[in-house]
Amino acid sequence: MSNQRIKTPCVGLCSTVYGDLVCRGCKRFHHEVVNWNGYSEEVKRSVWQRLEVLLAQVMAAKLEVFDATLLRSQLESRQIRFVADQSAYCWAYQLIARGARVIQQLEAYGVVLLPEFRDWSLPELRDAIDREFFLLSEAHYQRYIAPRFLQDMAR
Repeated sequence: MSNQRIKTPCVGLCSTVYGDLVCRGCKRFHHEVVNWNGYSEEVKRSVWQRLEVLLAQVMAAKLEVFDATLLRSQLESRQIRFVADQSAYCWAYQLIARGARVIQQLEAYGVVLLPEFRDWSLPELRDAIDREFFLLSEAHYQRYIAPRFLQDMAR
């Protein structure tokens, strides 16, 4: 596995270039994508934390990580990049995002689907997680960020 630290939430599927206020790939806000390289480490950390909280919320509603140590070792052995200091639920997302089509037994990775999702295929679950994560990010933007922009424009 690459020892290189993941420096940005970018996943290479940016939709902000098409006018989206929330990127459908990384779920950052347009201004965060544009200004990322100019941000202080503190500001970057706060963006990472928001994304982690939202993603972990979505993941915990769909699955349980019952063995984080096993999950981490499986990610490392399969060379799947993940942010080590994030929640194990974010690690599980990386596993499903990268391996949805090839994973046969999720339990072998220290993860089990909650009963209401056990009949879902992993690609189907991955897509549902991604949609819900986007919707939460978009709702966060509309609730907390957009009103500030409108106030700033009125001044």
